[in-house]
Amino acid sequence: MINIMIEKRLKAYHGQQVLRVNRQFATGSITKIYGPSGSGKTTFLKIIAGLITPEKGIIRVDAVSWFNAGAKINVPAQKRNTGFVFQQYALFPNMTVRQHLEYATTNEAWIKKLLLLGKLDTLQEHKPDYLSGGQQQRLAILRTLATKPQILLMDEPFSALDAKMKTELITELKVLLKEQGTTTLIVSHNPHELDGWADGELVFE
Repeated sequence: MINIMIEKRLKAYHGQQVLRVNRQFATGSITKIYGPSGSGKTTFLKIIAGLITPEKGIIRVDAVSWFNAGAKINVPAQKRNTGFVFQQYALFPNMTVRQHLEYATTNEAWIKKLLLLGKLDTLQEHKPDYLSGGQQQRLAILRTLATKPQILLMDEPFSALDAKMKTELITELKVLLKEQGTTTLIVSHNPHELDGWADGELVFE
């Protein structure tokens, strides 16, 4: 269970606004997050990951405090078992598809399973420059899954995929995430993109 009650000031086009979230996320649940640009969706994911620090509040994961402003607790990002799929992919240009996964795990069976999941098994020796945008996006997802994170944070993870690939990947991902018991939060510009897949939603205004 993730308990989050935080406040963070945001810089907005029309002045300053405050991001406030008070929410619980059940272990293994999948939550879609949507709302207008600038409403704090990406900032919220980065707060959970420990990349941004809120001014007030708490983040507690399975009764362990990751952040508590009052008690001055702030667990470093590298010690939080989170995986983050960034909008910009953040791939290593000098690494092949396989090397990206090997960098994250030594489990060969898991690597093979992920390559098949992302339909990148025939492109293992390709570097990012030789992959399409959709293939790069799938690699970014696979690399994040390779560490078997406790919490998976995904920022517009399917934006470069065609409808058929998106449907296939989402269907297989749901099974995998449930098997792993991964708590997943997905920011999407399309509130209907994850209909029938997510367990709940969080709407930012």
